[in-house]
Amino acid sequence: MDSLFNILMDKDFSEPAESLQIKKYIKKNYDIEVGVQIRQKDIVLIVANSAIAGSLRLGGPMIKHDLGITKKLTFRING
Repeated sequence: MDSLFNILMDKDFSEPAESLQIKKYIKKNYDIEVGVQIRQKDIVLIVANSAIAGSLRLGGPMIKHDLGITKKLTFRING
């Protein structure tokens, strides 16, 4: 039986490329820092307030088109 240490040593904890791509795009086009959580059916963008969430929600279709995202974008306010 593998120990917990051995199991965790084999795991890749790096951030997914899709997450980095979304963060870079939003920083470049909106000058906003966001958190990104990739889930099975959607992508959660974690923002600081409702104003930012509203701006990104309106730009959601363009973000999805430009980055080739097929998953649903969900916005979470973490204030």
